[in-house]
Amino acid sequence: MELLIGLLSGAVGGNVAGGVLKNLNQGTLINSISGIVGGGIGGQVLGMLGAGGGAGGLDIASILTQVAGGGIGGGAVLAVVGVVKNMMAK
Repeated sequence: MELLIGLLSGAVGGNVAGGVLKNLNQGTLINSISGIVGGGIGGQVLGMLGAGGGAGGLDIASILTQVAGGGIGGGAVLAVVGVVKNMMAK
């Protein structure tokens, strides 16, 4: 369940980052895919670091950690994808 929360918040984070950073926007599909990848990675990394609660149940701290990690990870991966694609286009 935690992974699903991270993936969904990553997709949202990727699309928000694409909306804010117009020069890195890759369209809704690529933004979502990049966000899902980053959300999965970001959520799992924060979970391994022990952030957001003990055993990682479905308490509010754990859910908020997954949302934050997924959103930030999704935005970060989209930024990397956008920069690489822009560099390849030159």
